[in-house]
Amino acid sequence: MLPMLRRSQFYRLHTMNNPENPRLPVPPFDNESAIQKVRIGEDAWNTRNPELVSLGYTSDSIWRNRSEFLSGREAIAQFLTRKWLKELDYRLIKELWAFQDNRIAVRFAYEWHDDSGNWFRSYGNENWEFDEHGFMRWRIASINDLPILKSDRKFHWILGRRPDDHPGLSDLNL
Repeated sequence: MLPMLRRSQFYRLHTMNNPENPRLPVPPFDNESAIQKVRIGEDAWNTRNPELVSLGYTSDSIWRNRSEFLSGREAIAQFLTRKWLKELDYRLIKELWAFQDNRIAVRFAYEWHDDSGNWFRSYGNENWEFDEHGFMRWRIASINDLPILKSDRKFHWILGRRPDDHPGLSDLNL
């Protein structure tokens, strides 16, 4: 398991996609490194920091998120800024589905509410492809939103990183 990094260390280590600053772990993935890569992604997204999250992608990364198509870190950061202004109190869990060489498939769920207090659980699948330095160069996401009651929420940790002892998707039967 990679040690937890302070934000300043994270920025320094992950701002460039080159051999001097790889985004560990790097492909080809085995089961352990694929699980680790998924958790690193989950942890980054749970910061809800668009600039920090965008550093995990190549400078020319290609995305499809629902019906929106993006390219590049700046577009990713702008998209995430809009997303988290709408999706309040966002909490995400990702789980490895499959992997091979430099590709990983995940399933995920996240809970959030809108500015009117309506709660949702969003379910989805992502296909990821990484460059040789461990930066994601391609992300395809399919997502569906399910309205839920506040009392039906299952993700109850303090905003930020999901605690290690919090159940994952399979444990929650999601």
